[in-house]
Amino acid sequence: MITGGRVIDRKPSPMPSIELKKPIEIISLSSSEEDDSPIRAIVCLKRRDDIKRVEESEDCFILDFDPFESADISKLTLKNENPADEDVSDISIIAEKGQVACRDFPHSRHLCLRFPFNTKPHDSYCEMCYCFVCDSAAPCKSWDVHCHAHAADAWKNQRKMHKDLMMFQKQVAEIGYLLHAEAESI
Repeated sequence: MITGGRVIDRKPSPMPSIELKKPIEIISLSSSEEDDSPIRAIVCLKRRDDIKRVEESEDCFILDFDPFESADISKLTLKNENPADEDVSDISIIAEKGQVACRDFPHSRHLCLRFPFNTKPHDSYCEMCYCFVCDSAAPCKSWDVHCHAHAADAWKNQRKMHKDLMMFQKQVAEIGYLLHAEAESI
């Protein structure tokens, strides 16, 4: 095919097609007889997977896709190499940088990342967990019940009542101290 004074010859790739689903298409552009500029074959890539291999051997190639388009996550697969009793998630973390709020700092039990509330027993806790109701380090005195607490309204009401009770007990203790101090001064 001749376009604009150049001959375009489409032929299969002379590159080995090891582990390729589709061969790489090479578009050979050669100059017309009156033009003395040497033009060599240009590789046209249709798949992102071929870029590294072609980059090693070719100086110039055409991408038949948008390299900045995000990868199609639906095509990713995970191998199930975990025993049946382990918790398997859909995403594997291969690295992390810095500290994580609900793991490295004090947090309510229902927000714990080491013992996820939906998949681990509620009575389990890490060294940074605290009781949602009592605001004290886990396990609290009522942990057998409080371990199930989360941000639902019923638990928020119980948390508020507990704070009010603590405030009342503190005031009673102060009054008792003042009465005792007054009785001694008489």
